[in-house]
Amino acid sequence: MNNDNNDVRSDVATLNVALQFAGNRLLASLKPAERAMIEPLMTAVILNRGDVLFEPGEDVTQTYFPGPGVVASLVVTMSDGRAVEAATIGREGAIGGIVSAGSKPAFARAVVQIGGTALKMDTIALEAAKERSAAIRDLFSRYADTLLAQTMQSVACNALHPIDARLCRWLLTTHDRVDSDEIALTQEYLAEMLGVQRTTVSGVARVLQERGLIAYSRGRMVILDRPAIEQCACECYRDVQRHLRAVLPDTRPQKVVDAKTAV
Repeated sequence: MNNDNNDVRSDVATLNVALQFAGNRLLASLKPAERAMIEPLMTAVILNRGDVLFEPGEDVTQTYFPGPGVVASLVVTMSDGRAVEAATIGREGAIGGIVSAGSKPAFARAVVQIGGTALKMDTIALEAAKERSAAIRDLFSRYADTLLAQTMQSVACNALHPIDARLCRWLLTTHDRVDSDEIALTQEYLAEMLGVQRTTVSGVARVLQERGLIAYSRGRMVILDRPAIEQCACECYRDVQRHLRAVLPDTRPQKVVDAKTAV
């Protein structure tokens, strides 16, 4: 009886990992041989809003693969405490252990902005898989390229574009990852991500609401007119999306469970 219970618990854990695997675009693009190489090394976890996955200077020992709805930020903090978001990561990618080999000190803080489920694995195990598989190594190299492109575009955007266009870009980037028109956030958080004062974000959000693009109440923003937000956003959103599609084109997810295990 105990053995049967253990088997059930093992099957449930395996199914959870399998379903999460399909929910991450980067992982879902792997073919069965590569998937079989790394899936047993993963565990399903819950990421909560505000969780810090690593701090600057810390060794990145775990790599996280967000599921649908999860949004994390790479945040750069100045000596005076001011901070700004350098990159947004969701189900399209991974957090930590992307390109480094050997020692992997983090440069930015990785913080969860919208929580949910994810997969994680030891970064050293991921590095070993890259060494064994050219396909896995190539996939992460291409993803690193898209992450770098997003970071470079953020630098240009923060320096050259007005706050209303930047806020719309951020809304579109987040909307893509949450699969919902409702985004849980506060003006304080938005101000930190955009590197501006809260009053600035409040003013822009009020204008967007008056124009019917969004509905906003404390801690909650609803996308009402995405096409209009796309018109308001700067070209940075479109440029990053175009590069992502070119370097990491959409692929059909692999089969996640066998028919005999389906309930």
